[in-house]
Amino acid sequence: MLDDIKIVCLGDSITYGFPYGPSHSWTTMLQNVIGGQVINQGIPGNTTTQMLQRFNQVVRRYKPTHIIIMGGINDIVIRDSFDRITINLKTMAEKARENNIEVILGQPTVVDEPEIERLIQRIRTWINDYSKEQKIPIIDFAQAFYDENNNILTDLLAVDGAHPTRAGYQAMFKQIDLKIFA
Repeated sequence: MLDDIKIVCLGDSITYGFPYGPSHSWTTMLQNVIGGQVINQGIPGNTTTQMLQRFNQVVRRYKPTHIIIMGGINDIVIRDSFDRITINLKTMAEKARENNIEVILGQPTVVDEPEIERLIQRIRTWINDYSKEQKIPIIDFAQAFYDENNNILTDLLAVDGAHPTRAGYQAMFKQIDLKIFA
């Protein structure tokens, strides 16, 4: 148990727990095992630009010790640029570090639509490279949705092919290595 930590989870509908609500999100599952405080700041439909716009307010309000940042899928859906997405993610990570907040990046989950998934994979690759360069821990949420042959586990996705089912949220939670909060 890590009773003295406060984790803000900044993201979109997949952080929020859509379509079931926050009580079914991976953030609540994390809260149930970690102690301390886990604050779900997922807003359905948010892009990384919107996450960046509310970043300072979230940090001032909650004063977290850790922040998990996960986003990018909505940006791709609205055809925002790769550069804007990565600049937004990098800016949030830098702002967190300037405020002495431990940064953790979450890999965007899968979307069962080949063109969108191809673009998301480019974001995941950037996150991997940036995280290695900056020594930032990653939670590979995307891995929860692939089988051993790298096929998408569609039974973990809702009928929209993008949002996790309840079992999908549980699979996401299992990707979290609690040692990253120590």
